[in-house]
Amino acid sequence: MIRCVLLLALLAGCVPMSGEELTRSAARSVVTRSLAARYPDLPIEPVLNCVIDNATQPELVGLASDSVTGPTAATAGTIAAISSRPETLACLAQSQAFALPE
Repeated sequence: MIRCVLLLALLAGCVPMSGEELTRSAARSVVTRSLAARYPDLPIEPVLNCVIDNATQPELVGLASDSVTGPTAATAGTIAAISSRPETLACLAQSQAFALPE
């Protein structure tokens, strides 16, 4: 039984990613680098999730293409535009990414 579970886990890792998954993964990479460079004390994961989840497909493609060369001013502008949307701000508030210590 354990061998079957291990075999299934190994095979799951061999399943190719879809184009959308690859795009999102590349976009996550560049957004992570950009946020870490600009805001070193920021909790990256909740902010990253809110930005990626609220980006449009063209924005994700643009961010993914930035992952090849690294974050640029255009990357920061795209992240800022996504971050200023009401849906993204609500996500950030819900994630408590900027919660003050009690």
